[in-house]
Amino acid sequence: MADSVAANGVIAVAGEALVDVVPAPAEGYFEFAPGGSPANVAVGLARLGVPARMLARLGSDFLGRRLRAHLAGNAVDLSHVVDAPEQSSLALVEVGPDGVADYDFRIVGTADWQWTPEELAGALDGIVALHSGSLALTVEPGAAVLRGLMAKASGSATVSYDPNCRPRLMGEPDEVLRGVHDMLAVADVVKVSDEDLRWLLPDVPPGEVLDDWATRGPALVAVTLGGDGVLAATASGVRTSMPGRAVDVVDTVGAGDSFSAALLAALHARDLLGPEHRAALRALPALTLDEVLEECVTAASITCSRRGAQPPTTDELRAALH
Repeated sequence: MADSVAANGVIAVAGEALVDVVPAPAEGYFEFAPGGSPANVAVGLARLGVPARMLARLGSDFLGRRLRAHLAGNAVDLSHVVDAPEQSSLALVEVGPDGVADYDFRIVGTADWQWTPEELAGALDGIVALHSGSLALTVEPGAAVLRGLMAKASGSATVSYDPNCRPRLMGEPDEVLRGVHDMLAVADVVKVSDEDLRWLLPDVPPGEVLDDWATRGPALVAVTLGGDGVLAATASGVRTSMPGRAVDVVDTVGAGDSFSAALLAALHARDLLGPEHRAALRALPALTLDEVLEECVTAASITCSRRGAQPPTTDELRAALH
């Protein structure tokens, strides 16, 4: 695992920071836990030693204060967080017998989705990469603003994208897929799960989607397969796979976000982020890609081994890799 250093630049993460209502250890009870896919990625980056800037709208209610404390406590830069007058969003999490999480949401009129362009002034200053995805890029009115931010960032930073589909809220798959294809033309790094693809393209094998998406603009596309690992491809034609790691799954909450954070952290550590490194990222050698994917799969497995969205620290990841 390469050493990540602050000199390699700041990664900004844009999108929702919401509260997960998750099953508590005591049967029949629930507890409130900080969550939201983009917020989880920001925390994951910070725990892996990467300077992470959160672009979020946080309410001033009790839940919003708790979210702010969680992000700040993990050393995420909150200098571009908006103090929102709206209430915080909620995600209700149900965990199946296999540990796989299912989500329901309470988001009407809440803080995360009310972005204006003015609120993002200066948000891209000094960054080498911008990550977003999930509900933030599909729930209006803020989705259009953040999509515009992603397009703007593509001229000066590496753009990372995770569709992270939520069928209960995103509408019809065909419509969402059109938006995904638009983002593929902007993004350099794309992570998508096989669960997302079963909803977006139910009749197309993941490998075929990978081959297609790798021709639509990204330098690197990774398709995660849950416990079966990951498939990946580069724009230069490299194709590879990495098996999953055996782990006693407690739940899968935040596992995909840990993968995304580890992917960006690994590229950051290897000084592959930023527009000046775009050609090198597109030509990533197979051996380097395999090393990167091993770090990502390992990070996700660690998160699956404990309750909730708890991405690993640098020390935890290094210990698991050796």
